Amino acid sequence: MLIDGYGRRVNYLRVSVTERCNFRCQYCMPEKPFSWVPQENLLDFNELFKFIKIAIDEGVDKIRLTGGEPLLRANLDEFVKMIHDYAPNIDLAITTNGYLLSEMAKSLKDAGLKRLNISLDSLKPAIAAQIAQKNVLGKVLDGIDRAIELDLRVKINMVPLKGINDSEILDILEYCKDRDIQVRFIEYMENSHANSEISGMHGREILESIKERYTIHRLGREGSSPSYNYQIEENGYIFGLIDPHKHDFCESCNRIRLTAEGHLIPCLYFDEAQSIAEAVRNNDIDRASAILAEVLRDKPKENRWSESDNEGSNRAFYETGG
Repeated sequence: MLIDGYGRRVNYLRVSVTERCNFRCQYCMPEKPFSWVPQENLLDFNELFKFIKIAIDEGVDKIRLTGGEPLLRANLDEFVKMIHDYAPNIDLAITTNGYLLSEMAKSLKDAGLKRLNISLDSLKPAIAAQIAQKNVLGKVLDGIDRAIELDLRVKINMVPLKGINDSEILDILEYCKDRDIQVRFIEYMENSHANSEISGMHGREILESIKERYTIHRLGREGSSPSYNYQIEENGYIFGLIDPHKHDFCESCNRIRLTAEGHLIPCLYFDEAQSIAEAVRNNDIDRASAILAEVLRDKPKENRWSESDNEGSNRAFYETGG
């Protein structure tokens, strides 16, 4: 069992398989040029898998593949199968923008994928294009439909931005309710790579928008999930709110992150990391395990994002998987 320095059990590993993305979202990487870390700098799937096996053997039972946009990494289904074949009971998920999903969902499910989180920030083509800086909505909706058709478990993530898509909170909620999938509204997380002119909605503002139509009741967090759940009285639908400003957001954190280059990161809002790249490339499993123990020991009690200073992160979310 993996325990950090504050007694929290860490059983969740997020693996960013690429920093590349085919969107240029305003809240993530709007001005990022199409230049990337050279392929040879990335750990290959066998190297990533060496560390994943260590993590699983020591107690990780939930793995999420992220990016960038993870579906851009060639042969991702083969990587999913490697993990699934090693530990079939692992809760194995992917976070994706959905653009390539309609073509890839079947092979990913066949490989062992269980769940998907899909970003959907607008149901209006022009607004979706404004946020992603690309005409994306049709293909994203096709990807969602395909995943549902294949009985993959789907959750939708929406980041409400003031003056851009804030009027669509109820529309997105209704879209998800009608398809019996959960939506999670995510407070915009300040970072130095985002468009400095955008402004996100606070969690209480998101809830007030929903209260214009519905009566809602607090349900609380599910275990160590970052999402705080609410239920609509009128129809029983449950939605989530991810609000890292709240004082209790970090109390039950069970996550660590691994980048495609092999940087093991204890917290999304910390720039500190240790590399496991040399250890796994040298097949030094003991050293990789020792680095994991050191990162757990150094995992902070809380993130560095406070409502008062909005300091944010200097590490790009497309490197760490958000």
